[in-house]
Amino acid sequence: MTTPALLPISGRRIPTLNPGFSSFPHHRATLRLSEKFILLLILSAFITLCFGAFFFLPDSSKHKRFDLGLEDVLIPHIDPIKEGKHPGGHIIHGQGGHDEHRHREDEEHLRNKIRADHERALEEAKEKLKKSREELRAEIQTEKNKVAQDLKKKDSKPLPPVPMPKLVGIHDGDPGDPDVKEKRDKIREMMKHAWDSYRHYGWGHNELKPLAKKGHSTNIFGNSQMGATIVDALDSLYIMGLHDEFKDGQEWIEKNLDFSVNAEVSVFEVNIRFIGGLLASYYLSGQEVFKIKAAQLAEKLLPAFNTPTGIPWAMVNLKSGVGRNWGWASAGSSILSEFGTLHMEFVHMSYLTGNPAYYNKVMHIRKQLQKMDRPNGLYPNYLNPRTGRWGQHHTSVGGLGDSFYEYLLKAWLMSDKADTEARKMYDDAIEAIEKHLIRKSNGGLTFIGEWKNGHLERKMGHLTCFAGGMFALGADGSKGDKAGHYLQLGAEIAHTCHESYDRTVLKLGPEAFKFDSGLEAVAVRQNEKYYILRPEVIETYWYMWRFTHDPKYRQWGWEAAQAIEKHCRVSGGFSGVKDVYSSSPTFDDVQQSFFLAETLKYLYLLFSSDDFLPLDSWVFNTEAHPLPVLHLANTTLSGSRVTR
Repeated sequence: MTTPALLPISGRRIPTLNPGFSSFPHHRATLRLSEKFILLLILSAFITLCFGAFFFLPDSSKHKRFDLGLEDVLIPHIDPIKEGKHPGGHIIHGQGGHDEHRHREDEEHLRNKIRADHERALEEAKEKLKKSREELRAEIQTEKNKVAQDLKKKDSKPLPPVPMPKLVGIHDGDPGDPDVKEKRDKIREMMKHAWDSYRHYGWGHNELKPLAKKGHSTNIFGNSQMGATIVDALDSLYIMGLHDEFKDGQEWIEKNLDFSVNAEVSVFEVNIRFIGGLLASYYLSGQEVFKIKAAQLAEKLLPAFNTPTGIPWAMVNLKSGVGRNWGWASAGSSILSEFGTLHMEFVHMSYLTGNPAYYNKVMHIRKQLQKMDRPNGLYPNYLNPRTGRWGQHHTSVGGLGDSFYEYLLKAWLMSDKADTEARKMYDDAIEAIEKHLIRKSNGGLTFIGEWKNGHLERKMGHLTCFAGGMFALGADGSKGDKAGHYLQLGAEIAHTCHESYDRTVLKLGPEAFKFDSGLEAVAVRQNEKYYILRPEVIETYWYMWRFTHDPKYRQWGWEAAQAIEKHCRVSGGFSGVKDVYSSSPTFDDVQQSFFLAETLKYLYLLFSSDDFLPLDSWVFNTEAHPLPVLHLANTTLSGSRVTR
């Protein structure tokens, strides 16, 4: 079965071309101007009516029309004793005529004030009508911005002070070797080209079309201009020492990043790219704005969990809180890799905000999964949030499943290895995967297939290639004496994925590759031959380098970097290609945000020293955003007792 064109898979999505936003027709601006003119006329007429009405009011002191608070507002304060009134409010005997005279003066004073207000309103209306349409629009926008800023200030809740986790290895990372440093500098230059191109042609848009040189977006962001590339790339800029670029991104986030938009977004994608990116930028730079923005967004995602089972919807409207699932996903099911890839970010949100809701939401998901039967010990990719039953029995370590397993392992690592429940779930899942999904090809290549309704499909996706790094990362702490076994398994997966690159004309890996009918590590279908700047193979190279220091991983990473530079670089940034087996491929014209967040970051780290973001102090989310290990008991976050 082919992957649907809109399939959300582990933080990456097959790009689709959106028609973009159509501009408002010209007559809309004229209509707005006419409406403003009419409103001003109505206001003037109303004031005139009020002014005229006073001439018809009965002139009698027994009507206390202006004694109901208006006197205090519109008339200068008058001493009641001096004006012939007893402090209790009674008229002093013999002073009635004087009081009546004062009353007439009060009415005259009020008439004069209303007349002045009326004349001032008419003058303002005349001044408004002299202004151009552009000036009126600018004034209206200024007022809107002021109201929006006031609302933001009103809604912003102060976050509790919490101790900053121990942060080590966030600067430098000089590899020492001049040749390696030269390669690292080249990766930094590629990052600057990607960022500068986006800055110039797509600023504020979610992504970039580097050939068309304009902004791009997909439906995972609800067609809203949320600056996904800015948020996703920010920690990469910081890590690479591009601090001027980092400041530009921070300034945009402070002034423009707004989550009160009427946009339906992917809970998963927004979590790993936006919340993950904001949290990493906060921890690396210490700038409070990132923590505040992350808290604002996390709160917007909570309504997605309002389902009968607590398994969240795939999408949620940031303004209304209404959630739903992808229409193609197995009879309205939620997807394992989506609802299973929230733990890292949500635990940090509970830690930073003092609100246990985030932690409780993800722990509830875990408890739900633990209660369910698993066919052959495997987790199917689909779960219905209404019924709590599995959907189609399809298991994958690639798209639809991948990062669920990754986050079980990383929940354990991020808890300073205190979350033993997560580690056990990971170990049990990996045992079942190795038994039912991992095979060797006739040519000796180890691959991870997909289980579909009792049948093993001998196909491996590019996304699945992250698993080599996962096996290596989880080797330490494995059951029994299997650490060496899982490190070796990681090396075998890395080798297979390198072969998928090496067997193409461009030396870039296809989206998926088969292991049957005499073909090994080669894409068969045309719709599987593309490369969209994906990071998973390079991610595995980096983990394998950190754990083995085998020089081939740096060599393979450099080969991939050169291929990207040669075949994907264009004057307006970097683009994916549609056929890695063609010597003259066409571009897909999309610079994905994850190219800056992951692909270039993993390459940069591959050519950095091991004491740069060390793996015993930092855990990378599935979008490569580093989050610090939380050295605290798993049930206590930010001083609040969290229920389990």
